[in-house]
Amino acid sequence: MLAIKNAILVMRDHLIPDAVLLIEDGKIVRFGEARHLEIPDGCDILDAGGLYVGPGFVDIHTHANDREFFWDDPEAVAQYHLVKGTTTVLAATYQALNQEQFLDAIRVLREAMSDPKCPNLAGLYMEGPYLNPKFGCDRENAPWAGPIDREKYMPIIDAAWDIAKVWCVAPEREGILEFVKDVKAKNPDAVFTVAHSEAEPGEIEALIPYGLKIGTHHTNATGTLIKYPEVRGVCVDEVVNYRPEIYAEQICDSRGIHVDPYMLRLVRKIKGDDRIILISDAYAADGPVPPGYDGVTDINFDNTGEIAGSKLTLNVACRNYMVHTGASIVNVFQMASYNPAQAAGFGDRGMIAEGYRADLVICDHMMHVNKVILKGEVLL
Repeated sequence: MLAIKNAILVMRDHLIPDAVLLIEDGKIVRFGEARHLEIPDGCDILDAGGLYVGPGFVDIHTHANDREFFWDDPEAVAQYHLVKGTTTVLAATYQALNQEQFLDAIRVLREAMSDPKCPNLAGLYMEGPYLNPKFGCDRENAPWAGPIDREKYMPIIDAAWDIAKVWCVAPEREGILEFVKDVKAKNPDAVFTVAHSEAEPGEIEALIPYGLKIGTHHTNATGTLIKYPEVRGVCVDEVVNYRPEIYAEQICDSRGIHVDPYMLRLVRKIKGDDRIILISDAYAADGPVPPGYDGVTDINFDNTGEIAGSKLTLNVACRNYMVHTGASIVNVFQMASYNPAQAAGFGDRGMIAEGYRADLVICDHMMHVNKVILKGEVLL
């Protein structure tokens, strides 16, 4: 048994100072204030030194580390995120992959999921194939802009059905419902997101009964608001804000470029802390930094100067969110641990509770990571 002492436990809606947490067989077995919980004899003891102990981060949407895509070097990318506290990660594919590249990536990532060097890799986030080709980086090379073709997409569904936790779709694509139904036929638990889309509200809402419950990188790569001259229309962002079932993913960089800090605060006010998911959306791109972005270090750009994801890890995204919105450490742990775990169907992690996996991160008040614990094993 492992005992963590001298900790400030980060719970879903409060803190427990001067706390003890007991771990056995990779699970949390008991926790509470030290004055009420004695450490059993014979325990291994880890002194948290008065730092915060929260649930390990769950990053459901990341493609890369700061150099390579997940499918090019799964170990390097998994470890890059693990040492910063991400104890569960979904490897994100992208719409720029053709069928053969999708299948190769799925094969590599499936094998990596059983590799002990990728212990936090828990499945796939399928950002593609069927998004709106008007949106996203490298869109000029999107190979899926033509008609939705069952012969082309079924091999991808067949290859990924059991490990793909989340599928991104543009609901306005003609024939998308058939694609969604084919995914659900293979995996009834599959989750869908509205992504890279200019769909009308009705097109998005029609997919909610099939499991659409996430807005991919909310307010990024979404449709125009100008429907008529001098009349403000509605688009994907308004539907994500309006529908209580839908979680809003947020990329929170240091400058507030992906999402303006005012917008972050507005979305938080509308959605509430239980429907926001912080993601890193880390991506491998080496395009030149365009004018006006001098000094930006946590965003990538493609060869056309388009924003291409980030260089974030979730602990940094949490810190940025606290700075931009005034959220507390309790709030950001919910957004980076509990909410994504719930949205993606990981019911055994994401919060400190008896019987939950002992995936934990020890950090200071600004999310600088001191130690990471995965299934009860201290990694750092």
